[in-house]
Amino acid sequence: MTDTEDEPDTETDIDALQGRIDAVREEIGKQIVGQREVVDQLLVCVLADGNALLESNPGLGKTSMVRALAAASDLSFSRVQNTPDLMPSDITGTEIIREDGAGREFVFEEGPIFANVVLADEINRATPKTQAAMLEAMQEGQVTAAGETHALPDPFFVLATQNPIDQEGTYPLPEAQTDRFLLKIVVDYPERDEEREIVRRYTGDVRPDPVERVLTNAEIREVQSLVREVPISDDIRDGAIDLVRATREGDDVEYGASPRASMALVRTAKARAFLAGRAHVSWEDVAAMARPVLRHRIRLDFRAEREGLTPDDAVGRLLDERA
Repeated sequence: MTDTEDEPDTETDIDALQGRIDAVREEIGKQIVGQREVVDQLLVCVLADGNALLESNPGLGKTSMVRALAAASDLSFSRVQNTPDLMPSDITGTEIIREDGAGREFVFEEGPIFANVVLADEINRATPKTQAAMLEAMQEGQVTAAGETHALPDPFFVLATQNPIDQEGTYPLPEAQTDRFLLKIVVDYPERDEEREIVRRYTGDVRPDPVERVLTNAEIREVQSLVREVPISDDIRDGAIDLVRATREGDDVEYGASPRASMALVRTAKARAFLAGRAHVSWEDVAAMARPVLRHRIRLDFRAEREGLTPDDAVGRLLDERA
């Protein structure tokens, strides 16, 4: 056999991986009706190896969506229901005393954060101290207890949900912590036909088909490596950077996005291009990811808020100026 015959067909491998990503989308569709854009943004987050903040009113299927994503991707899953009395050690784990025939010893008992996919439900109902513990583990990829460091699983994603902060009993995340999330995904109400299908599917005698595993843990890490290599031209990359820099210059902006947002915008644009089966990044990818990347990283001043403008409006205006 020649050396050429030993070499893998890279293009075929990529096509196969993209097909498996499409299969993950189809498996999630067994549990979730509609919400195609939200599902795609979640997949972008996984491909770009980032964490996501999902915001919506209660009852829109965020938990089911994340659970289906984990099941289709062969990822371990845990759910943390955040409440005001939740302690940091309830999430990260703690040292306990274990007795056996040889005596007593301190043993670290892992908390629910030790999973590939951690759903932090209603994160803005936890106290700031508990939020900080969660986000520190999310950023460092490890937990320290009693002077010892414990690595978190690889891959590792925190998908946090929050209700709108004007609801009772919530603690808004500080700006420095929201900036750690790659995307902020807004989950909206379904269309009427979609809601009819939801009611039909979940109130009848026939239960939805179970989600099957179609993507392995190792394949996710392989896809993440491929996403980093997706080509992006200098002018599109510079356009993404200029878009982020423009958020710091608007008259109606109190503060704009940091360089971390520039990196996030390029990473997610690459992931979206891969998800669409394209071999390079287009400006369409940058424009599509601009709102979920930037909406939680800019703060409008009181005059803009008084007029009812939102960060999405500000990003949309900047995109229109570059159209």
